[in-house]
Amino acid sequence: MPHLNKQQIIGWLAVGLSAAIACFWAMCGIIENFHEGWFYDRLMANLELMLVQYLSPLLIFITLAQLSIYLPRVGSLAHAALGLLLPVLLRQFNFTWIVFITLPLISIGMLYWFGRPTPHKLASSLIIGLPMLTLIICGVGPAIRVVARVDDGNLQARLLEGNGVRLIWAPGGPAWPRTGADWYDATTRCRNLQLDGRTLSPISQNIWRLPSVEEAVRSMSLHGANSGGMWDSQNGKATYQAAPDKESPLWNVHSQIIYWWTATDVDDERAYIIVYDGKPWLRRKQIHASYLGFRCVRSP
Repeated sequence: MPHLNKQQIIGWLAVGLSAAIACFWAMCGIIENFHEGWFYDRLMANLELMLVQYLSPLLIFITLAQLSIYLPRVGSLAHAALGLLLPVLLRQFNFTWIVFITLPLISIGMLYWFGRPTPHKLASSLIIGLPMLTLIICGVGPAIRVVARVDDGNLQARLLEGNGVRLIWAPGGPAWPRTGADWYDATTRCRNLQLDGRTLSPISQNIWRLPSVEEAVRSMSLHGANSGGMWDSQNGKATYQAAPDKESPLWNVHSQIIYWWTATDVDDERAYIIVYDGKPWLRRKQIHASYLGFRCVRSP
């Protein structure tokens, strides 16, 4: 093995850190892409969302590392500039961003300033190859799951029964929107919904409501069959015979909504939401996020 000088050691340390960070963003990005993304009905739209929203940190780190390998001073300054500008541009200039974003980028930039990882071709190949391998390993399973999803295209009101629950789930529209809402808005809209499930009244009708967390858990399904969910109210946990997924008849495969509000609250501030994969979580009622919506229910 050839002897490494001080510059090479520092340079390879920089490459190792760049590769580790790139692999981390590859893992997080591809998992989140298939968890909350990939909902468009067009392939190009899904690929664009994946690259821009979920894999852009990975691509940025790979680009910075490649630049630093062949143009060390330029790449070093680029690392520092990004570390300083990102928190300002995103208005996140706080302690967390300084510790986990700004300082690591500046530190890696300094390593590239003083280090020289040679041979360049090997360093470059590792920076690209390791994150790509991470993408494949972490992305194959979620990709297969998404491709296998059942979508019957029926967004009308659905009568679903089984596992001790018999409910009519609202049709697409104000009772099952494609946009997010907070708990209070979701509760009010369900109460004001008229019998057809599509018309909102200015006053309460008390026909529709949010499902309880237990009803939601017991109604989850996989490939058209009930998942056999059971709700443990004491521990706030759900268990399933088969892990549910974002599929018909409950979920809209082509909507960005992946969480629903439930009627089950624990105090004045928090209520349960349920993820399409069946996991219940406590969230503050005033949260208004684009991925957090609801679907009203009523008795048959």
